Amino acid sequence: MKHSLNVSGNYATVSLDGKIYAHDAGIIRDELLEAIEQGVKDIRFDLSKLNYIDSSGLGVLVTVHKRTIEKNGRLVLTGVQGMAAEILKRTRLDKVLHIE
Repeated sequence: MKHSLNVSGNYATVSLDGKIYAHDAGIIRDELLEAIEQGVKDIRFDLSKLNYIDSSGLGVLVTVHKRTIEKNGRLVLTGVQGMAAEILKRTRLDKVLHIE
């Protein structure tokens, strides 16, 4: 899995490419929680190149979603398609997370 995190002020964009498993999810979670502690409130995930996400990856989305709300910000998912879209629907996270 490849990912990139770009931070500009209180805004961050995360691009995910490939498949997210537990190890990758931990790295992304730690980077994002650190960014939130440093003032990032709004986070946009680009999932257009994501092929698969496991429960650990879903946990990251939920954790980051909760933290952004605590900071009066928000998490937005873009480019959701394929297996990622199906998993979000099956877990009903598509009803909780903001998807564009």
